Amino acid sequence: MGQTKECQKLLGELSNLIDGTLSPELCSELEAHLKECTNCRIVVNTTRKTIDLYHVEESQMGMPEPAREKLWKRLELGDITPRGKSM
Repeated sequence: MGQTKECQKLLGELSNLIDGTLSPELCSELEAHLKECTNCRIVVNTTRKTIDLYHVEESQMGMPEPAREKLWKRLELGDITPRGKSM
């Protein structure tokens, strides 16, 4: 299934949608699109989960340091790590 104009519109407004800064009309329109479009719903949900994981305090993650380093490298975040540590 290819991207439609509605999908492109959603992806262009993704950060505003997640931040909650869209107009009520556009928000309603995009939420309706998400109910119908599995691909866009996956993108939005994955982005939200990624942001949530990034904001979790390191001590709450409970992830061993080697696993955390591997994850950050896999996400291609380079030298950026939680709480400003460098790898």
